[in-house]
Amino acid sequence: MTLSVIIITKNEARNIAECLDSVAFADEVIVVDSGSTDMTREIAQDKGARVVLTDDWPGFGPQKNRALDLATRDWVLSIDADERVTPELAAEIREIISKDGMDADGVRKDGFHIARLSNFCGRWMRHSGWWPDYVLRLIRRGSGRFTDSLVHESLKTDGPTGTLKGHFLHYPYDDMEALLVKVNAYSTAGAQMMHQKGRTTGIPGIIGHSVWTFIRIYVMRRGFLDGKEGFIMAAVGAAGSFFRYSKLFFLNKQDKNR
Repeated sequence: MTLSVIIITKNEARNIAECLDSVAFADEVIVVDSGSTDMTREIAQDKGARVVLTDDWPGFGPQKNRALDLATRDWVLSIDADERVTPELAAEIREIISKDGMDADGVRKDGFHIARLSNFCGRWMRHSGWWPDYVLRLIRRGSGRFTDSLVHESLKTDGPTGTLKGHFLHYPYDDMEALLVKVNAYSTAGAQMMHQKGRTTGIPGIIGHSVWTFIRIYVMRRGFLDGKEGFIMAAVGAAGSFFRYSKLFFLNKQDKNR
């Protein structure tokens, strides 16, 4: 059994080398790039990846499906540029593929969920809803597709799935500036998705969603156990909710003014 790794990128020069080094055990690595202006593509090519350039950006889900369609091996592992496969996880993936998806109980699976351990500004976040953060990322080729979401896409399969013991290391934000850039982009995409579905909101909704987001992260998901970083993450999450619903509010207002 063989493995394809798929990665989508744009301006990931600071991440892509370590990401590719962590999946060097794969039989094929495909990088689908949406117009990087840094050295992302050159670094990926130097590392032996097949690099495909697209001239548009359809959203995270559709872009990952493009990468999925390019995979040619028996199994496919989807990984983001800011993630790393640990040596322990790599060994587990190799073992499960060698058995064609057969788990310890002798049941053949079409996909496997993998946990992510995320780092926020130097702290490994083990609460705040960040751990174990299981995501379906390893599938038998042809058994699944990504949702067509502009953001917060997910891989889906109708076949039986299992869970691996190993985990990704996830480095989503180097600093607050990087976090705020992503919050702005994701809140825009989130507002657009809600608007397309006919969602509406007002000032009470904007405030209510923001407050609830902070409570959910900091209290219900025990973000307070992540120290100062946990408080900051809950506050930023609340701000992201505020931006998302505020942007939806103005999209609704534009509709009324037409």
